[in-house]
Amino acid sequence: MNKNNSQESNNDQQPDEITSSEKKGNPIVLFTRITLIIAILFFIWYVLSDRKTPYTQQAYITELIIPITPRVTGYVTEVNVQLNSSVKTGDKLFEIDKQPFDLALKKAEANLDNASQQIGAQGATVKAAASSVGVAKAQLDRAQRNYDRTQRLIQKNPGAVSQADIDRVETSLSQSVEKLANAEANLTKAKEQLGAEGNNNAQLRLAIAEVEKAELDLSFTNIFASNDGFIESFNIDIGYYAQAGQAMTTLVSKQDVWIQADFTENNISLMKIGNPVSFALDVAPGRRFEGKVRGIGNGVDTGNSVNRGGLPTISSSSSWLRDPQRFPVTISFTDEEAALICRSGGQADVVVFTSDSGFFNTLAKFRLWINSWLSYVR
Repeated sequence: MNKNNSQESNNDQQPDEITSSEKKGNPIVLFTRITLIIAILFFIWYVLSDRKTPYTQQAYITELIIPITPRVTGYVTEVNVQLNSSVKTGDKLFEIDKQPFDLALKKAEANLDNASQQIGAQGATVKAAASSVGVAKAQLDRAQRNYDRTQRLIQKNPGAVSQADIDRVETSLSQSVEKLANAEANLTKAKEQLGAEGNNNAQLRLAIAEVEKAELDLSFTNIFASNDGFIESFNIDIGYYAQAGQAMTTLVSKQDVWIQADFTENNISLMKIGNPVSFALDVAPGRRFEGKVRGIGNGVDTGNSVNRGGLPTISSSSSWLRDPQRFPVTISFTDEEAALICRSGGQADVVVFTSDSGFFNTLAKFRLWINSWLSYVR
């Protein structure tokens, strides 16, 4: 009887032990635990790397875009470039018809000669007016002496001088005074017409300025490249009527090339100007290039309009996690080869190293290396 009871007891415990052993060795449970641990580690890595080695694929090559704009109006008589042409600083791109500007220069030079002649004639007029003033002063001096002599005679002997002689002397003195005043007025007028002497003369300066303006306009008929680069948006030929201030084509300059990388606010929390950068270009799959942070944006347009005198309207997000705001970060090239092979508007993958953490930096470089090879299949 006891033997049977013990057997039944052993039979009752046996299923529980089997179930426990099955749970311990169940591969699904083990896989779940491993997956959970990996997910936790990945989450921790993601949070920390987002600050220590921020990464973005929203990055674009940016170059200086220079409109080639004529400064004078006229027909194009010479075209030395084509679409996508490579140009160097100082290369002659276009020439505008010079004939109207040559004629304008000759006219301005003739006006300068005429102004010089007029100034010479006016100078002679001034000299003549000054001579007239001298003569008038001499006549006044003589009339004054005659008048004084007559007055002395009258004081000594009142009947020695007739009334007619007295009237004649007084009239002569008055006429001499008026002649001197008229001569001085003519001299003043001649000087005003002449203006300042030498190069300070207004007429001469105006004529010289017109010549310089004509020479400048003539030089503007030659249109040169201001920087090294490539010609884009080109569709003109000889006979095109170029208008001053309206772009004829576009020069994509190679003088300054940089990457604009858009990072979230979390990404830039530890970022500083001068931090080293690695980036991959879609134009060069499988390769990594080096750079550094040149600048960090201080603000972006949120799209909210603010009325003067009113209050700003704040937009709110109803979702559980709002979309992060991004700010532009400027990346300069330290690798000259990258600057040569990239194109304006091209895409790039960028990672910034904000610390000296070897572990996170190595993982970030590995991630960038993988994405650089993925450029082949994008």
